Amino acid sequence: MNGSHAPSQVGFIGLGEMGGGMARNVMKAQFPLLAYDTCGKALDRIAASGARCAENAAHVAGTCERIILMLPDTRVVETVLFGDEGLEPQLKAGHIIIDCGTTHPDFTREASQILGNLGVHFLDAPCSGMSSRAADGTLSLMVGGNKGAFCAVEPLLNAVGSSIYYMGGSGNGQLAKIVNNTLFNVSCAALAEMLPLAVRLGLNAEKTCEAVMTGSGQSYGFDTFAPLVLERNFGPGYPMANARKDIDAITGILEKEGVSLPVVAAAANTFRAALDRGLGNLNKGGMTRVWEEVLGVEVRKDP
Repeated sequence: MNGSHAPSQVGFIGLGEMGGGMARNVMKAQFPLLAYDTCGKALDRIAASGARCAENAAHVAGTCERIILMLPDTRVVETVLFGDEGLEPQLKAGHIIIDCGTTHPDFTREASQILGNLGVHFLDAPCSGMSSRAADGTLSLMVGGNKGAFCAVEPLLNAVGSSIYYMGGSGNGQLAKIVNNTLFNVSCAALAEMLPLAVRLGLNAEKTCEAVMTGSGQSYGFDTFAPLVLERNFGPGYPMANARKDIDAITGILEKEGVSLPVVAAAANTFRAALDRGLGNLNKGGMTRVWEEVLGVEVRKDP
């Protein structure tokens, strides 16, 4: 361990819609925080909450033994780890890096091996939940990597999540997240088909949603997006263009395993149809607009 600073010092890189709330909960749990983001406004916001701000990612690695990454995709994680002004040159044996974003499991395992040669532990700990749960500290985290490193940072993980699951070796956290996200995407794609169909058949959209949300067709995806669709509010939540990595990841895994899963493939087709129509800036409820167009209806509350 680098003895030049207090072990409780925590670095946090990536202060977006999810990361900002998570970083604040780290501070609420009494961990001193050194934060970094390429967005100056995000740094200003976290500084106003009491965090110190770093000059770059390398500054974080040179100061903190525990570093959380909450970054948008594999490419950005790779840059922050190994790019110019990245973490790697400043890392020392005993550092633990916790990747809470959705990163491809193959890259996760490669990075874990590279960093492991330096004596650095790289945990994949992708989180599940909307920005409201990030702010509340009630995310679910699925963790892969060295068990001892996981135990060492479990108090830190408890600061950002209320449900923490150790899934085994490196990459297993990311694989569990892919399974979770695929189930979520399937439910959102089913909603996108069935609500326009219900309206086409003459059912009241609002009453149909109420019935489903208290019936056996209920799901987290339906509960999250059906009320927003009724309000024609496609803004809250993760934009589909950013979430495309989930579809690409499961598709690649199925190809690699030589497996065809028809329900997953159908959901992916609806997802891609929404992107092809230029709806990538909308949340996953925006997939409904694909089937509204096909069926010639609109799902909304009564006037």
